[in-house]
Amino acid sequence: MNATAVPQADRQVELIRKWLLERERNAAMTQIDMDLDLIDARVLDSLDFLNFVHLLEEITNRELTIDAQSAGVFRTLRSIRDNILAQ
Repeated sequence: MNATAVPQADRQVELIRKWLLERERNAAMTQIDMDLDLIDARVLDSLDFLNFVHLLEEITNRELTIDAQSAGVFRTLRSIRDNILAQ
């Protein structure tokens, strides 16, 4: 990740965190840690996933390719920041 991408990526992470916290299923949550597994913690489910990818595409202004090998990138905010937002 280059140094100039860090502040922008951190701002984008906050947009993602806000979107996740606003989901009805996450109403009891007040914070999402950077290393929380979004799938295992049920912050994000399969029904939300396509909307989540669409959000990431809007934030990055590019189409994301998802395959079995890249699916793990979407599990934590840190991984999303480091692998998707910082590009």
